[in-house]
Amino acid sequence: MSAPVSYHLGRFPPSDLDWRLLIPLIGKANAALARYDGLLSAIPNASVLLSPLTTQEAVLSSKIEGTHVTMGEVLELEAGGEPADFTQPKRDEAEEVLNYRVALNVCAKSLAERPLSQHLLREAHAVLMRGVRGEDKTPGQYRVDQNWIGPKGCSIDEAGYVPIAPEHLQAGMDAWMAYLSDQTQPDPLVQLAIVHLEFEALHPFRDGNGRLGRMLIPLFLYQRRLLGSPNFYMSGYLEEHRETYQERLRAVSRDDGWTTWCAFFLDGIIEQAAENERKARAILALYERARVNVVEVTHSQHAQRAVDFLFQQPIFSATHFTEASRIPKPTATRILALLREADLLHTLREGRGRRTGIYAFRQLLNLAEGKEIL
Repeated sequence: MSAPVSYHLGRFPPSDLDWRLLIPLIGKANAALARYDGLLSAIPNASVLLSPLTTQEAVLSSKIEGTHVTMGEVLELEAGGEPADFTQPKRDEAEEVLNYRVALNVCAKSLAERPLSQHLLREAHAVLMRGVRGEDKTPGQYRVDQNWIGPKGCSIDEAGYVPIAPEHLQAGMDAWMAYLSDQTQPDPLVQLAIVHLEFEALHPFRDGNGRLGRMLIPLFLYQRRLLGSPNFYMSGYLEEHRETYQERLRAVSRDDGWTTWCAFFLDGIIEQAAENERKARAILALYERARVNVVEVTHSQHAQRAVDFLFQQPIFSATHFTEASRIPKPTATRILALLREADLLHTLREGRGRRTGIYAFRQLLNLAEGKEIL
């Protein structure tokens, strides 16, 4: 059995990156990100239209940690439904996903008034852990004991990776924050690659480090004005290449593989920016079609409000629609009936008596998931 890889104490930040290898990737990554940001700037209320992608990002980020809940299950639970064969472990996983989304929104709003800081990071961690697995592991506080990463239940000697020792953790976090805040670095995307890896390598909390580290990616891009909104979704690439992702992380501490890591991360920016752009364009096209279709089906002056609601909450209860769409209740009830008749909405649960109906805007869900789920 090979010995665990231990944190690279005294070797951060890296001083010998091979820029000849990285420069071609830097150009492509910045260009791909700029194209995506240009599209975002043209989308009215991007945070609303792309909210399903934000939820999907939360699902995929949690999936890297071993969860199995789907976006549809998360949104159905949030709407007050009970997906078929929904076990308590899946319910717990769904709550983790919803916490991720809330924590990301809290941080994004905070960045309008203050920069990323250790204090904001601890606040986000407390939100991430609220009421879910890990809530007993000092949410919002750095760990004071040694942790390690490996198969469930393994000893430290059987671990694959051992993060920084607790007596060095605060100094490590101070150095990490100083590097994150340094705007004299040669390229912000390479800087982001190193910021993300170092946070994961430090593993400062007892739980939730992976999700929080991936959340830092859109927040950094937003803070540095590389994106006009924190709507960048990287977890799809990291989940698809999970084994490589984890091996590249370990290789930095084991072999000083910083350049190889940065190249992997930049490839991810290039690939994910193109995929994000493709999905955003598809959602925008669907939005324009829906605006026309819903007017034709309902002949209502409230059609636009109905469309905006569907994009913000593609699985919802009839009760929530009538309360949150700002459409008069009789009209809202009529609009729902007409959209169901036109097959624009899929019924997940029929309303009976006091039990409200649950409906899904399947076209948007399928786009966000990247496959037919309904």
